[in-house]
Amino acid sequence: MAQSEGPAIALVTGANRGIGLAIARALKADGFHVIVTYRTGKAPEGFTGVVMDVTSTTSVEAAFSEIEEKFGIPEVIVSNAGITRDTLVMRMSDEDFTDVVEANLTGAFRVARRATRGLLKLKRGRLIFVGSVVGALGSAGQVNYSASKSGLVGMARSLARELGSRSITANVVAPGFVETDMTAELDEKRRIEIANAVPLGRFCSPEEIADVVAFLASKKASYITGAVIPIDGGLGMGN
Repeated sequence: MAQSEGPAIALVTGANRGIGLAIARALKADGFHVIVTYRTGKAPEGFTGVVMDVTSTTSVEAAFSEIEEKFGIPEVIVSNAGITRDTLVMRMSDEDFTDVVEANLTGAFRVARRATRGLLKLKRGRLIFVGSVVGALGSAGQVNYSASKSGLVGMARSLARELGSRSITANVVAPGFVETDMTAELDEKRRIEIANAVPLGRFCSPEEIADVVAFLASKKASYITGAVIPIDGGLGMGN
């Protein structure tokens, strides 16, 4: 369908909770028509939801076709969906490694590849990937996760070079330790140890990540592409 008049469309994958939901709320506050994807459960209240499993090309294709038919072409794409399977490398199975790379890296590729079809028609757009500080620093027990997040950087920078002539940007945000349901389960001693490793001495909030994503989605960031923006309280110190 032709792009309809109205708010620009932003698509956020894996947005039914945590960082993804915070990003969806920030983009909605900035006036975007935000469409959230999720694999199971239901869409958060107040948002248009579409089922998408980023590990399935068929599912990604079906979700984009549904979105384009009903609403138009998304021009901001936030790849947030991902999983963890943390364990020490000697105990890490092939499945532990490949499942994480499949969801976090190959899944982001599937979404970007399909999104690009519409962005080239619009001759504008934003591809924003949610990476991690461990993509550059590494992390014991997260060989799979670190590799997948590191891969996002090379992919985003290649996309930036490939699509820049069409006014399509591609960037990565790299959060550090974030206040989520997962980190809330850590015991107090471990939380203190982690916070002490961060120069700012605290965890990041999902909203602080969402604010940076919203900036990258805005006109103010039109000349930023191929960048990795740390949101880590100084933990990575530019790595």
